[in-house]
Amino acid sequence: MALAPTATPTERISYYLLWIFCGAIFFFLLVPILVVLPLSFNPISFFTYPMSGFSLRWYEDYLFRQNWQLATRNSFLIATLTMCVATPLGTLAALGLNRATFKFRPVIVGVLIAPLVVPVIITACGTYFFFSWLGLTSTLTGLVLAHTVLATPFVVIIVTATLAGFDTNLVRAASSLGATPVRVFFTVIMPIIMPGLVTSAVFAFVTSFDEVVIVNFIASVEQHTLTREIWKGIREELSPTVLAVATIMVLIS
Repeated sequence: MALAPTATPTERISYYLLWIFCGAIFFFLLVPILVVLPLSFNPISFFTYPMSGFSLRWYEDYLFRQNWQLATRNSFLIATLTMCVATPLGTLAALGLNRATFKFRPVIVGVLIAPLVVPVIITACGTYFFFSWLGLTSTLTGLVLAHTVLATPFVVIIVTATLAGFDTNLVRAASSLGATPVRVFFTVIMPIIMPGLVTSAVFAFVTSFDEVVIVNFIASVEQHTLTREIWKGIREELSPTVLAVATIMVLIS
């Protein structure tokens, strides 16, 4: 908000103090990220300043080492599959709940968004024991289903918010003209809520791509994701390749 030309000295001081305060917050949040970026070009295998030179060896290590490439492919594959499953499921749930009038609707909504409030470590433990009984541990299907559980609540919330301003008279008009429910959805509802669908799909993708706890519990070595390799690189190897991967992810973001 711009400062008014007729602002009093007190208002001017408050205005500039607010800018300084906000700038300090952004500085506090961004400095840790900005410090990491130059270290990804360090030629030595230590996280230290001052840097002894400039090198792309860690980017080359990421691009050509097999475990990093496998982890990257797994992350994109699992996140894409999760997005393709969670988006339609969450959309159908949101459509149903938007029209629901029964008294247990809040309970169902609470169950659907429970993965957002339950600590992920508890979800991971429960998923591990349940999937072990079903034989889904160390499988791609199990990992996609587990990530779908985490991603679907975001879809439900976003699509429900999009439907809040939806005019249901459009559905009645289309139905009165002989359109089937499927045609009503694809020709009337879907074009209107498309921004919400795209946003929820992105959230579902990112939720899966960024997840590491459940992967540690139920994934096999062949299904390790990029976040799992980053965690391993920090905990077990302290590899500067992690900095190169982090820099790429920050730039993409």
